[in-house]
Amino acid sequence: MRLSVIIPAYNAEQIIVPTLEAVSEWLKQKDLDYEIIVVSDGSKDKTVEVLESFKVSKFQSFKVSKFQSLRVIDNKKNHGKGWVVKQGMLAATGDLRLFMDDDNSTTIDQLDNFLPYIDQGYEVVIGSIELSGAQVNEQAQWYRRFLGHVAKLIIRLGAGLWSIKDTQRGFKLFTEKAVKIIFPRVTITRWGFDFEVLAIAKKHGLKIKEVPVVWNNPSGSRVSLGSYISTFKDLLKVRLNLWSGIYD
Repeated sequence: MRLSVIIPAYNAEQIIVPTLEAVSEWLKQKDLDYEIIVVSDGSKDKTVEVLESFKVSKFQSFKVSKFQSLRVIDNKKNHGKGWVVKQGMLAATGDLRLFMDDDNSTTIDQLDNFLPYIDQGYEVVIGSIELSGAQVNEQAQWYRRFLGHVAKLIIRLGAGLWSIKDTQRGFKLFTEKAVKIIFPRVTITRWGFDFEVLAIAKKHGLKIKEVPVVWNNPSGSRVSLGSYISTFKDLLKVRLNLWSGIYD
């Protein structure tokens, strides 16, 4: 298995099908073995029912053979995005393992820009909207943008990741080696897991590459003001874990 695509999903019945269609369309053009793993994080809507229908499906725009590589993990309880990404990463079998958001905010075709860095020896390649060449299509209130910039600076300083300008994009690629080093050590289940995985990677000397991406963030973001408070609590936990040797 060359590539595993892990998609954490929560109450995504309205958006998961277009995302899977886009992912499937791109993957079918590539000469590689792949699997798609969608991990439902205790969804309260019909996300899982839609996914199961998608696997065997009667969707007119696709043939059944395109869904043979789709796996669905149905968690009955909500644990957090970090928890289900970890679950999907450890359940995957690919030499390379990508996780991406269920709303397709960073489209999978941008993986074409990531793969050459794997050939150059990088073990973690992450998307970024803070580098030259990135494009942001966003519909958000001014205070969210301001809080986002402030949060990134605090995270970079607190997690010892100053050289990484954007730790939070939901589009990250790992080698199998990196997954086996990083994800068994992950302790954070929600928003802070993004910078935790990078802090663990850096501590273990894994080569990390940050790549500019196109990011589409529609209105109705799931990130609330409370999420920023939770993230800062996670940052303190990562700092303590680094000091105490939890990630050794």
